[in-house]
Amino acid sequence: MSDQLHPLASHHLPFFITAPGETDVLFNITLWFVVACIILTGVIFFTIHSLPERMAHKSKKILLDLIALLCLLALLTHEHLFWFIAIVLAFIDIPDFLTPVNRIANSVATMAGQEDDKKPADVSTSAPPEAAAADEPHVKKQGARHA
Repeated sequence: MSDQLHPLASHHLPFFITAPGETDVLFNITLWFVVACIILTGVIFFTIHSLPERMAHKSKKILLDLIALLCLLALLTHEHLFWFIAIVLAFIDIPDFLTPVNRIANSVATMAGQEDDKKPADVSTSAPPEAAAADEPHVKKQGARHA
């Protein structure tokens, strides 16, 4: 084969046209660029998908397991509603209802004459109030008024 150009061909060829048998540099650059873009797109996709879970983990949310499950379901099923529910749960602070109820229970126990150092018994296993009143004679009966 001759290395001469065809007589009708231009004598000035662009840089991206390679001679036969040489390495195509533009193809290799394009190949690496496309591979890098695919990897970067995957990293961004997974980062956005795990955003609610990371937000809930940083703020020590009670519903962290539920949020993580919703993110995983959204990833595997491609249902965007799961991801939206997870991000809403990650943003909302659920109020603490247990602390005020425990304080009320402790106050009522104090008013009834029970000691504070006792832990409150489980409601399902505790004795009825009449049995507790019979065991402790020093407890005032309800309805008795003293001046």
